[in-house]
Amino acid sequence: MQQYIIRRLMYVVLVLIGVSIVIFSLMRVVPGDVTSLILGESRASEAEVRALRQELGLDRPIHEQYLAWIWDLVRLDLGKSLWSKRPVAEDIIQRFPLTLQLAIMITVLTVVVAIPLGIVCAIRQDSWLDYFLRVFSIAGLSLPAFWLGTLVILFLVLWFRWMPPLEFSSILDDPGRNLQQLMWPAITAAYRQVAVTSRMTRSCMLEVLREDYIRTAWSKGLRERIVIFRHAMKNALIPVVTLIGMEFAFVFGGLVVTETVFSLPGFGSLLVDSIFHRDYPAIQATVLIMSTVVVLANVFVDIFYGWLDPRIRYS
Repeated sequence: MQQYIIRRLMYVVLVLIGVSIVIFSLMRVVPGDVTSLILGESRASEAEVRALRQELGLDRPIHEQYLAWIWDLVRLDLGKSLWSKRPVAEDIIQRFPLTLQLAIMITVLTVVVAIPLGIVCAIRQDSWLDYFLRVFSIAGLSLPAFWLGTLVILFLVLWFRWMPPLEFSSILDDPGRNLQQLMWPAITAAYRQVAVTSRMTRSCMLEVLREDYIRTAWSKGLRERIVIFRHAMKNALIPVVTLIGMEFAFVFGGLVVTETVFSLPGFGSLLVDSIFHRDYPAIQATVLIMSTVVVLANVFVDIFYGWLDPRIRYS
């Protein structure tokens, strides 16, 4: 297991190097120039643009810019914003906790609601609860997150005269105010994840419950709780764990719409603002961090397989 983890972490480094090359190259071929945005396209002279590009280091060959950026990353220096002149690390430290907390809340809600619901619907197949899950899942897959978030805000304002606090508070500073602000965005974004995960759990449980060893367990007279939780659930949850890991990575990188609808100063909004301003260091740092979260989530899922199914061996 230790050798497997070390080998996977080495693959993580190689993947992130590839991602860094792709990010850096794409940012240099995308139309638009940050110097024109800073100086103003109509007011800037060629001499001013050339001087600013030299000041920002954008006149150097692309391979030199890339190597300089990688060397700064090795020293844990994410560079300075070309637009605001602030260190990129300060903006990331300020906004990363909000998005991370929101992604964790969404994942916890998904696990707590979707897995029990999927298991119960598989056990009580074709019952009213099973039919309810099917309707619930189809609705969750069909409703866009931005539309659902807008409805939630309108419902709270019109019917309850309630609005979440506009100024974000950290969970360490004011847990109550923090949960007030993030509770409804988490529920809104978790709806789709719950729909997908509950359907996957139901399908996997139905497949496992038809296996011969489950029939043998029933024939031995074991109680339903033992058959479901000790024999069926672990095997059924292997694909579900894969889905949850992928959805966590997707949620972390895809909360831009939710953060925009609920006016949350998170990681996604930082990326959107950086792209709008052609802020190369900020874009490169945020995308690289998102890629790191995705890769590490996949590694964690692979390691978690060994606990769910002892037959899985890593060599």
